[in-house]
Amino acid sequence: MSRVYNFSAGPSMLPEEVLKKAAAEMLDYEGSGQSVMEMSHRSKVYDSIIKGAESLLRELMNIPDNYKVLFLQGGASTQFAAIPLNFMNGSNKADFIITGQWAKKAFSEAKKYGDVKAVASSEDEVYTYIPKTTKADFRSDADYVYICMNNTIYGTVYKELPDTGDTPLIADISSCFLSEPLDVTKFGMVYGGAQKNVAPAGLTIAIIREDLLGNARDITPTMLNYQIHADNDSLYNTPPCYTIYICKLVLEWIKNLGGLEKMKELNEAKAKMLYDFLDNSKLFKGTVKKEDRSLMNVPFVTGNEELDAKFVKEATAAGLVNLKGHRTVGGMRASIYNAMPIDGVKALVEFMEKFEKENG
Repeated sequence: MSRVYNFSAGPSMLPEEVLKKAAAEMLDYEGSGQSVMEMSHRSKVYDSIIKGAESLLRELMNIPDNYKVLFLQGGASTQFAAIPLNFMNGSNKADFIITGQWAKKAFSEAKKYGDVKAVASSEDEVYTYIPKTTKADFRSDADYVYICMNNTIYGTVYKELPDTGDTPLIADISSCFLSEPLDVTKFGMVYGGAQKNVAPAGLTIAIIREDLLGNARDITPTMLNYQIHADNDSLYNTPPCYTIYICKLVLEWIKNLGGLEKMKELNEAKAKMLYDFLDNSKLFKGTVKKEDRSLMNVPFVTGNEELDAKFVKEATAAGLVNLKGHRTVGGMRASIYNAMPIDGVKALVEFMEKFEKENG
């Protein structure tokens, strides 16, 4: 069976080069006589894998020495509780900007632990834009401000970060992780689930400024205490070993392509191709305000639910899979993460042109 173009929002497609290398090393990793799936996380062989992954990530993202890199389990959603438990420990206040379902869930979870305020929201227009804020919108004594950088379901992204003054900014970067350069120093913490741009499901990466660590509440479960994981180099317990290995291969792939500047160039070319078609189509329409459009997630509709369903069915038959929009918004969504080749986007646009001629 030939491979399809997988537009899933996550778990998403991985680079074929990475899959082939992993397949070649499945039974014997670099002469060790064992698969990475089998080896001890305490072994010297595996130590080189996890340290190599961290080193590559630091290099690609230009992560300063005063930031810790943690390889965690529990998914990005677990961080919704871990973040207030670790960082909402001064004034017991945190400010949120609600730009979609994941920011809303993080907000709801944080409310269990303190005084949490939604300073802005785009819910009034079904999260189709990023609300504008000023420094004055945020409480000066908040322990942190929280955003979701790229909103997978709704297809919006921050092009300009909110001005939070001296208050640490924390961002969920799950669906734009490694898609373009990011100045880590503008954040107290960034984190993301790996299953979109970095690796298979099972790994969450957190990048945390060191001075924020060490003040977790007494009630914080050991496994949610970032200091514990930092002190143990992400090896306090058995980490998601194989997923970290695939992460390392993906990071090598990005480096060999030319790094994050090159990755951004490729992603911008793919997104432009799809958005240009949508902007000129008489049948299909993008749902996001142009200035806030994501490079990674492109939602669109025909305006007719039956026609949307027909499009998804016929696209699937044509090898363009997982184009159905999130159940909360309907329509279609093309997630065009790093591993999606430009030929995949070309194939999608060509199919959309054909569908429009036949159904427009």
